[in-house]
Parts: sequence; C-alpha cells; structure tokens
Amino acid sequence: MTRQSPDTIFKQDFIEGIAVAPWRIRSVNVLPNYCLSVTCNEGTTGTVDLSQLIFSERAGIYSALKDEQLFNQVRIELGVLTWPNGADLDSVWLYEEIAKNKVWCVPR
Repeated sequence: MTRQSPDTIFKQDFIEGIAVAPWRIRSVNVLPNYCLSVTCNEGTTGTVDLSQLIFSERAGIYSALKDEQLFNQVRIELGVLTWPNGADLDSVWLYEEIAKNKVWCVPR
C-alpha cells in the first residue's frame, strides 16, 4: 500500500485555496417548485426540494425564498449553496441525503 505524505494529501484536497471535499457543491440548477438539481465534487447528483421548509411556519430566514426571484439567485460559495439574503444549506447533510436517496426534502 502506497502512503502519501500529509503535504501531498493537503495539496490534493485544495485547489486555489478551496477545499475539494466530495460533499462540496460543484454545480446547481434551479428546477420548478422550489427544487434544485445539484452535483457534488465527486459526481454525486440529486435533487434538493426546499418547498416544505420555505412554506413552514418555522422557516425563519428561508421564508424569504418564497419570492421566486430571490430563490432563483442561488449561488455556490466555497462549495455551499447560498442566497443573497444570507440563507445557506449544510453541504455535508445535503451530500449524505442525495448520496443515499437522490432526493433530499429539506425538513421544516
């Protein structure tokens, strides 16, 4: 078994200073009904359904995403899905759910 030095592993896990962890989001596309199609760094793909969360009584910061214009402004910052109002999603949890089920209905 070939072992890599910690320095080599560290360099492989970062590109231009950004961690290349498998759970980081590589691409996102907006789908109808408050859903997103996502691809993670190592190729895992799936759908994130935010509709239950957004329309929940306890939506908090996510309630602003009812505005489709705001929802459609989703972007990727350092591998994390974010919106201009400060809302974001836990990429590790997202990755684990779509790796298992291909669809993640974000709980409310």
